[in-house]
Amino acid sequence: RIGSATSLSSAVINTRLQELVRLFKERTEKVKEKLIDPDVTSDDESPVASPAAALPAPGGELEGDKPSGGDHYCEMLCCTFKSRPWLDRLKSYQFPSSIDPLTNLMYVLWLFFVVMAWNWNCWLIPVRWAFPYQTPANIHYWLLVDYLCDLIYLLDILVFQTRLQFVQGGDIITDKKAMKKNYLRSQRFKMDVLCLLPLDFFYFKVGVNPLLRFPRCLKYMAFFEFNNRLEAILTKAYIYRVIRTTAYLLYSLHVNSCLYYWASAYEGLGSTTWVYDGEGNSYIRCYYWAVKTLITIGGLPDPKTLFEIIFQLLNYFTGVFAFSVMIGQMRDVVGAATAGQTYYRSCMDSTIKYMNFYKIPKTVQNRVKTWYEYTWHSQGMLDESELLVQLPDKMRLDIAIDVNYNIVSKVALFQGCDRQMIFDMLKRLRSVVYLPNDYVCKKGEIGREMYIIQAGQVQVLGGPDGKSVLVTLKAGSVFGEISLLAAGGGNRRTANVVAHGFANLFILEKKDLNEILVHYPESQKLLRKKAKKMLKNNNKPKDEKGGPGDPLIIPPKADTPKLFRAALAATGRMGGKGPLGRLRWRLKELKAMQ
Repeated sequence: RIGSATSLSSAVINTRLQELVRLFKERTEKVKEKLIDPDVTSDDESPVASPAAALPAPGGELEGDKPSGGDHYCEMLCCTFKSRPWLDRLKSYQFPSSIDPLTNLMYVLWLFFVVMAWNWNCWLIPVRWAFPYQTPANIHYWLLVDYLCDLIYLLDILVFQTRLQFVQGGDIITDKKAMKKNYLRSQRFKMDVLCLLPLDFFYFKVGVNPLLRFPRCLKYMAFFEFNNRLEAILTKAYIYRVIRTTAYLLYSLHVNSCLYYWASAYEGLGSTTWVYDGEGNSYIRCYYWAVKTLITIGGLPDPKTLFEIIFQLLNYFTGVFAFSVMIGQMRDVVGAATAGQTYYRSCMDSTIKYMNFYKIPKTVQNRVKTWYEYTWHSQGMLDESELLVQLPDKMRLDIAIDVNYNIVSKVALFQGCDRQMIFDMLKRLRSVVYLPNDYVCKKGEIGREMYIIQAGQVQVLGGPDGKSVLVTLKAGSVFGEISLLAAGGGNRRTANVVAHGFANLFILEKKDLNEILVHYPESQKLLRKKAKKMLKNNNKPKDEKGGPGDPLIIPPKADTPKLFRAALAATGRMGGKGPLGRLRWRLKELKAMQ
């Protein structure tokens, strides 16, 4: 029994020791990985419980078998249902105490509803005033939508505008009292209060007159703010600008049609040939007349009375002015949308003119045209640096990290280096496009750049004729990195590299890397050490295989025969002074010279 108990305890101890060894090994691997790649987050995990620690609960179930506290169940009759996650999130949602008006999408969505209420007032108030569409039979529907829009206006004042963050002295203010005080002092608050003037009480005296709701149209600041916020989040904002400019034109025609019907009703429907005759759809007929008037198409009946003549003259003047403004604004919108395309075309035309002036061969011209077209269609621009030159250094770094860091962090040469050094290096990367069969680098050239493949493929050529494909490098691969740190003539290219199809490459020049490494001496030592090791590994297989190496000026001396060496050793032990002794002394001198 004692022996069995001892063996059992030793088995438990061995199991526990093996488990501890395994845990230590895992921890060591994580530390190694952290040292090699600093981007790996350290996992400070809690100690893993041993199998013996998973004891059953008093109820007979394991602790892990119980449902977690986050799972809620609803029992209905004989069935059990889980509560919906979105309902839980809705119940636990708390309205933010402060709102960032520049980046909060919820605020942009709310502005959309405010603008919809504003458009209801701007478009429908003239229609209800001029046309006989508002009748006692449907008045309650109009009033229902009117007061729903008023509720949206009121919520905008009480809930959203008082929570908007603002900048004061360079600081973002999020204090509730300060935000409310800032809104109450602003011009926006005065206009919002003016919008909600309770002129509806005059309904009891003069009836439901839509013109009493005209102050609701003064909430134009929300409309322009919504335009700015929406254009900031749209990828193709020029499409929205075109739609908005078209809406301006349609609204001016809409107001003109309402005024024409009012003038016709004032003169009497069908009283003259100039006024609306009361046939067909009144709004469509009046809108058609407004289009012909504002665009000055012509073919309209001549006005008869003085009132009609004055009204028509004002229409013509307004139409010419409004239409010219709309055309100019549309031209600006389209010009801004196609500014990049216009710049690309002007650059290509100037280059073609230059090549024709110097009579460049057609084959070279075709390759230059192909480069322009592919670069423009793949990048949307000819030079990425021109786009980022206006941004501050910190923002350029943020964009470079998002675009290039995943590729550069995988380069074995830079793993373990200072992270800030890599960030500085990202800002020096330059994007270059190579056409099919273009030489990226040639054998024997002085290496001054390192290449990172962003898209496409390149082929490394070699062999006796220099045209055999040794290896094909794909996106994410790196070549030429050893040349950046090689010294003493060891920075020559050892093979030809040709673009296989179109290839987008990132280039890091040697002078840029040297300027960066001046500020990071530890990383410089690490990089030179890695470069020597990589260069040694690259040359090692040739030495082992005994391949043809560089020719030697002085060939190595042949080994001395063993029998002759034994005779010389015996002469030395005997202290002889004969020819063998003198020869032994001469060999020692030659060996010392070597």
